[in-house]
Amino acid sequence: MKKEKYLAAIIDSKGVQRTLKRLASEILEESDGADNLVFIGLHTRGFPLAKRIIDCVKEEEHVDVPLGSLDVTLYRDDFGRRAESLQMQVTDVPVDIDGKTVILVDDVLYTGRTIRAALDALIDMGRPAKIRLVVMIDRGHRELPIKADFIGKYLPTSLGEEVSVKLKNIDGEDGVFLVTATEEGE
Repeated sequence: MKKEKYLAAIIDSKGVQRTLKRLASEILEESDGADNLVFIGLHTRGFPLAKRIIDCVKEEEHVDVPLGSLDVTLYRDDFGRRAESLQMQVTDVPVDIDGKTVILVDDVLYTGRTIRAALDALIDMGRPAKIRLVVMIDRGHRELPIKADFIGKYLPTSLGEEVSVKLKNIDGEDGVFLVTATEEGE
C-alpha cells in the first residue's frame, strides 16, 4: 500500500479559500455572470471543490447554480487494465446540459487523461454550448492536448513527485502539498 511523504506545503488553509474565491470571480467575469452555468465536479475532490466555488459564486451573485457530480471510471482508457482497483462513484447531473456552459472542476491536472474521459462522458449526456475546465493545481506532464481555462496554481513537478489536495470535509484539513509516494513501512 502506498503512503504519502510530505515534501512541502504549497497552499495553506487560508490560501485554499482565497484561491477558490479568485477562481469564482474569474469564472463569473469570463461568463458574464452565473446565468447558464452548470458546475460539474469530478470524483473525488473535484465535486467538493465545485461546491465551494459555487458557494463563492452565490456570495457574489446571490443566485443558485446547478451542481452535478461525474464519475469517469467507465470512460477511462485504462479501465480494462485497472478494473479491479477502480471504484465506481455516483454520477449525478441534475439538469440538462444542452446549450449550457459546463464548468468542469477537478483538483489536479496531470496527464489530461481523466479530463479526456470526462469530456467523453459529458458529450454522452448532451451538447453543452461550452465546457470550461477549472483545476486547483496544474502540475504539467500532459500526455494529451488538454489545457485548463481556470487554474488555482501552476506547480511544475518532477515525475517522482505528486500533488495532494486536502479538503476539510474529506481529509479534515484544507491545503495543497507536494508529496512522494512511498511503499507502506518505508
